[in-house]
Amino acid sequence: MDISMTTWALTIVGLSALIAVDFFIGGRKPHEVSLKEAGIWTTVWIVLAALFGLGLFLFGNGQASGEFFAGFITEKSLSVDNLFVFVLIMAKFAVPSIYQQRVLMVGVLIALVLRGAFIAAGAAIISTFSWVFFLFGAFLIWTAWKLVQEARSGDDEEEFEENRLLKAVERRFPSTDKYHGTKLFVVENGKRLMTPMLIVMLAIGTTDVLFALDSIPAIFGLTQDPYIVFTANAFALMGLRQLYFLIGGLLQKLVHLSYGLSIILGFIGVKLVLHALHESGVHVPEISIPVSLGVICAVLIITTITSLAASRKQARAAADAERDERTRTGS
Repeated sequence: MDISMTTWALTIVGLSALIAVDFFIGGRKPHEVSLKEAGIWTTVWIVLAALFGLGLFLFGNGQASGEFFAGFITEKSLSVDNLFVFVLIMAKFAVPSIYQQRVLMVGVLIALVLRGAFIAAGAAIISTFSWVFFLFGAFLIWTAWKLVQEARSGDDEEEFEENRLLKAVERRFPSTDKYHGTKLFVVENGKRLMTPMLIVMLAIGTTDVLFALDSIPAIFGLTQDPYIVFTANAFALMGLRQLYFLIGGLLQKLVHLSYGLSIILGFIGVKLVLHALHESGVHVPEISIPVSLGVICAVLIITTITSLAASRKQARAAADAERDERTRTGS
């Protein structure tokens, strides 16, 4: 689509207003987020994304709308995988439950700004070098294979490892090991110190950018429109905080999620390679957006169903083993 600077500006202002409303209504006062609150806000963000996609259909065209929904669903599903790491980060830094939503809000904002830079760079590279689709496609296929290998080996990243940027910040700036409410800096003995609150916010934001290394090429495999790439990422990220509290307890039950994501990334990787070949003059079939959207939705639905079934089976097996053990010991 041909997006004017005015439309870009209005979109950014609108998204900023939504973030401000979210903050002042749900995140201004530190508190433990209930399932009801998380469910309501998750529904609100999904409805807003659906309305935005409908607006693209009414005021743009059907292709733009389809690309947005395919990109949004892909980014949302990939962001669920991020939540596993967010749980580890919260545990590592021992973030009190009443402050977790503030950490996630600021961390996601940092990620959104950094992803915007990634998207701008990616769009510039694609517009200049069409062969980059080969690199993106190969990278996604390799990432898909890596996910399968990790899932088969049972490697669930049990420990969070700080990235280099975060380590550099901690070395350069002195910090305190105690939380002081939502304060980012405190003064102790005449010295200005960072609090764990700032460190964990940086951890959330910069770690999410590492995940963007596969999610950004993935969405560029569905659309090359920077406006759609940015808005799909924005709507997927802005509801991530509420999703964290809503499905936090269900994450361990999504045992087949890595397999589903690997299929999606591999599929989009193949789509990118076919597109690159087509752009190079090779007559190969291209995968349409409706087909892409159907495959993505089908994979996520099947993955969720099989994950929940496998989790129930594991729970029954564990209960039977515990009952047999009690019977054997006579307790």
